[in-house]
Amino acid sequence: MNTKSEPAITISGITMTFGEKQVLNHIDLSIRQGEIFGLLGPSGAGKTTLIKILTGQQKADAGYSAINGICSDQLKGSDYRQFGIMMDNFGVYERFSCFDNLKIFAKIYHIGNEEIYKTLEQVGLKDAAKTPASRLSKGMKSRLRLARVFLINPSVLFLDEPTSGLDPATAEEIQNLIFNERRKGKTIFLTTHNMTEAAKLCDHVALLHEGSIVEYGEPEEICRRYNHQKRLKLHLMNGTDVELPHTNETGLRLAEYFSKGLVETIHSTEPNLETVFMELTGKGLS
Repeated sequence: MNTKSEPAITISGITMTFGEKQVLNHIDLSIRQGEIFGLLGPSGAGKTTLIKILTGQQKADAGYSAINGICSDQLKGSDYRQFGIMMDNFGVYERFSCFDNLKIFAKIYHIGNEEIYKTLEQVGLKDAAKTPASRLSKGMKSRLRLARVFLINPSVLFLDEPTSGLDPATAEEIQNLIFNERRKGKTIFLTTHNMTEAAKLCDHVALLHEGSIVEYGEPEEICRRYNHQKRLKLHLMNGTDVELPHTNETGLRLAEYFSKGLVETIHSTEPNLETVFMELTGKGLS
């Protein structure tokens, strides 16, 4: 097991090609323990492929990756208890109850029934323990897939598009479950094309375009870096909109506006992650 100072996930020079298409192009990342890391990119950018390589489901053409210091190519036995995976294509057994869906995995890891019930309660499915998965809403199925990850209490969680297709209220409930895991010191590797979700959840993000990392950093810091306009937008109480540059003179004007109680709202003009991605690639994240 790694010490606190060592990265939870190490990725160095990972390259992957399918046929003539290079899906991943010399990816380098270091993800520290206890952080939520977001890999942002549109469908087909290589996000899921990278997770499969990290978790030993697929072998890269070149490069090195490790979880808690264990090389992805050498994972075996109890190593798999160190991480959990939630992927959209990892379905649930529709005819089985929520309890029995988890029971299948509990047997593999020698986990008792008490832990299954505790995990169902953790994700808000305690009252649905006997309900067949076929009768669950999409949001409840997402909770059940998360429960399968939480059941083994891993130190690293891989969550591939965990809120895809969910309504805003349900997505927020899933996000709160993710925050709770981070509070416990878990490392979370999140893939998404939802810019708002990434900005809300992630300590660091990497923007992935056609297999290459085109930008990396803290979400707010990336947005500030691409704030070319450097202007302030004010909406005044009389309905007027005013734009001001970042200058010393603007400070004096702002003081005057506020002293007279004229300002209703004020915003800076830095872009969001979606805008940054479009600037770098010419394409959107969706």
